[in-house]
Amino acid sequence: MHKPLKLPKKAISGVFPLSVVIPPYPCPFHCAYCPTFPNIPKSYVPDSPAVKRYIDNEWKIKETIQSRLKRMEALGTPTDKIEVILIGGTFLALAPSIKKPFIKEIYDAINDSSSETMEEAVKKNESADKRVVALCIETRPDVINIEEMLSYGTTRVEIGVQAVDDEILKLVKRGHDVAKVREATALLKDAGFKVGYHMMPALPGSSAQKDLHMYKQLWEDEDFRPDQMKLYPTLVVKNAELEKWYNEGKYKPYDEETITSLLRDMLISTPRYVRVVRVMRDIPKKWIVAGTIHTHLRMEAESDAVVEVRSREIGYKMKKGYKPKPWQLKTYEYKASKGKEFFIEAVDENDVLYGLIRLRFPAKKVLDELENRAIIRELHVYGPAAKLNEKSETQHRGIGKALLERAEEIAKESYDDIAVISGVGVREYYKKRGYSLGKYYMHKKLKNKD
Repeated sequence: MHKPLKLPKKAISGVFPLSVVIPPYPCPFHCAYCPTFPNIPKSYVPDSPAVKRYIDNEWKIKETIQSRLKRMEALGTPTDKIEVILIGGTFLALAPSIKKPFIKEIYDAINDSSSETMEEAVKKNESADKRVVALCIETRPDVINIEEMLSYGTTRVEIGVQAVDDEILKLVKRGHDVAKVREATALLKDAGFKVGYHMMPALPGSSAQKDLHMYKQLWEDEDFRPDQMKLYPTLVVKNAELEKWYNEGKYKPYDEETITSLLRDMLISTPRYVRVVRVMRDIPKKWIVAGTIHTHLRMEAESDAVVEVRSREIGYKMKKGYKPKPWQLKTYEYKASKGKEFFIEAVDENDVLYGLIRLRFPAKKVLDELENRAIIRELHVYGPAAKLNEKSETQHRGIGKALLERAEEIAKESYDDIAVISGVGVREYYKKRGYSLGKYYMHKKLKNKD
């Protein structure tokens, strides 16, 4: 038996995820299930772990980030390759005077330097000791700004979908309809972003049967088909309008057996090209009025029938003593938002996943920079995180290069040029492979034009 991996779970997928909480602000939206507390970011409670770090540091972004990085390094977690995740409401809804300085401070903290402008801070990170290899923004489908997100170095966008049923969305005062979800999904994919959905089973007006139907609809209807998923069963949290509905007998959450069974069916229904990032919100028990308080439901819901990305990652397998084996490339083609997707993965004989790449033939031109180009929306090699210039059992072993070359071969059949939506800290990697930076994307000519 291979010796079990002792690396902290935070780095098990190849990068260190760094949650950065956005400043509290008056949210213009009023969803019934969302708690509201003074001076606390929307949808969070005062002692949520990530939020508490920023409160303890009086919302000093740079100090909080650097303190977090130092702590994780002391625990043995490599922080050379960082995925920044902005949490705490709808960042894009903040005033412009807040957003750019906030992004600048994040990059300055990771670069361990000071810059005059956000653009300078972003540029510095291309060759910094610690690099932002991905940046994720959580937003709503009706609050999307493509060029703004690209200017920050954003590579992934998570949109709060919650349900794909107009009656449910109206009941919980979501403020947008399902058509807006379809529109946002197509726009984001054609701009090259990796797209994640947040779904909330057990919302008012739904049922376990309807929830499963809606979830399966995400994969049956090509207008959805996101790349990632977060499943957040509805909880009645203090200071949310839903608490009043619950106390008045107008809403009743599912019991734990129903939720567990539903999550099991959802995980089994999830395609292999999708990564289920999280199941359950991490909300301290004292704030939960009703609903399951157990955060371990994913473990109870998983089974051998599940083939989504996270369940097959080599890092999680190594955590249990699995020894890496020879891998090969497999390609899956599917339609999504009127475009064509190629999901290419490196897997071994046991279907354990070592890396993946997402190639898209877009349906529409979103920006002039992307005209007549195939787009690589994600390249990820899994396994325990390795430092930038060091090898591990799975990282820096040629997997990424093989995936990239396969994507280029496929794209070459239909396009002369290819673009990559690259994390700022990965630009040097692509430059070494013949790519050059345009305004926002890395570009490469695939063949000479006739």
